[in-house]
Amino acid sequence: MAALRHGAALRSLSAASRAAISRTSPRQFAVSSFRMASSFIPGEPKAPVVKTEIPGPQSKNYIAKLDQVFDTRSLNMLADYTKSVGNYIVDPDGNTLLDVYAQIASIPVGYNNPTLRKAAESPEMVTALINRPALGNFPSHDWADILETGILKVAPKGLNQVFTGMAGSDANETAYKAAFMWRRQRDRGGPAVEFTEEELESSMLNKTPGASELSILSFKTAFHGRLFGTLSTTRSKPIHKLDIPAFDWPHATFPQLKYPLEEHEAENAKAEADSLAEVEHLIKNYHIPPAAVIVEPIQSEGGDNHASPAFFRGLRALTKKHGVLLIVDEVQTGVGATGKFWAHEHWDLPDPPDMVTFSKKAQTAGYYYGDPSLRPNKPYRQFNTWMGDPARALLFRAIIDEIQKHDLVANTAKVGDYLYSKLEGLAKKYPGQFDNLRGKGQGTFIAFDNPKRDEFLKKAKKFGVNIGGSGERAVRLRPMLIFEKHHADILLEALEKIVSS
Repeated sequence: MAALRHGAALRSLSAASRAAISRTSPRQFAVSSFRMASSFIPGEPKAPVVKTEIPGPQSKNYIAKLDQVFDTRSLNMLADYTKSVGNYIVDPDGNTLLDVYAQIASIPVGYNNPTLRKAAESPEMVTALINRPALGNFPSHDWADILETGILKVAPKGLNQVFTGMAGSDANETAYKAAFMWRRQRDRGGPAVEFTEEELESSMLNKTPGASELSILSFKTAFHGRLFGTLSTTRSKPIHKLDIPAFDWPHATFPQLKYPLEEHEAENAKAEADSLAEVEHLIKNYHIPPAAVIVEPIQSEGGDNHASPAFFRGLRALTKKHGVLLIVDEVQTGVGATGKFWAHEHWDLPDPPDMVTFSKKAQTAGYYYGDPSLRPNKPYRQFNTWMGDPARALLFRAIIDEIQKHDLVANTAKVGDYLYSKLEGLAKKYPGQFDNLRGKGQGTFIAFDNPKRDEFLKKAKKFGVNIGGSGERAVRLRPMLIFEKHHADILLEALEKIVSS
């Protein structure tokens, strides 16, 4: 599995830039320093530098030490975060790689971003770190202000409340709980209707009616997390699910689009129509009724699978028609990566989703909602000790400020268009190496299939780029929001070298 966490790299710009690449030893390579540095992060390297094989001798020593106390079998590369800057990740051997994987799509505005460092050193952050509150019982006096000036400042349209959590799995898991409580509350007749003695007693035995017979409908090749509920809706790889008890919940086929899209319009429209018909059939007939449907705007871990805005509008219409909630999992797609702050903004929905979950680039987690009935009718029903982390909420606030200050969502959309157009050229030049190129108009959230994907990812680090994969054959690009045109050129140069070497 470690191979699925590996990288990719750089493309030929011109004869001059190709000549500028030099190998100063059998293992060392660098790119000409005439390239510009970051417009957003002072001190960012101008280009990758590879000094040793990866991992090098220093990294191997650290890995051996770590392996004594921590499982390192999924390790991609060991990093030195004191030296990593902007778009570049650095290892203990001094290898400096352009990072277009970004901690599995989780670094928004660069390593050691000065704005985030300033926020981290603020008295407000110190207070949050050393006096971490149990937010459900003892929130700080300024918790509402922190939420309103940060997390809720970028709330999706129509959603004005938030339940904060710890991670993406947690965000989805608690959204499922909210859906189940909402559904049973509706079935009982409203929030004022008390629980029966039979419900109270049977719940302690894990039996109905206290333990409801409800489900969450998800899609094949989806990924929503690794907790018990979320794992039952995750269907991307068997290794995630083996040996873990699972709920008997339904799953529909996610449309398997063919590329280029313009050459397969009729086939793709039928695939989407068939998927929607399957969803409606399951909502109406599955033996454990769905309380909600959960969907990713782009199935990320499952192979970067896309669907059209019309498909998602159809899905929203079906859930409204049948009184089922729609949960949009924006854990990986949210916070600007697709050229919109939230990927579902591309859909032009007539009605907003019922819940939108978030994490990764937000550096915090939770779900947004708007309907007051999604707040449980009694305290302690949706509860844990921490219920989020004010320190991480403060960090997200600083991330939002940095994104808005530099208009980084627009930057991502613009650079993504440039990168995609250049990848189209590589796909024509090297048939079979950049298959099913997808993500047009989706910022830098771009992917393609390669027949020797794992080998492709391993080669990438030799050319100074850290890149990742998804699904069985996909190479996925997940740059940071500070990724610029000259970074794209470095990446493209490496990609061409990988497929031509």
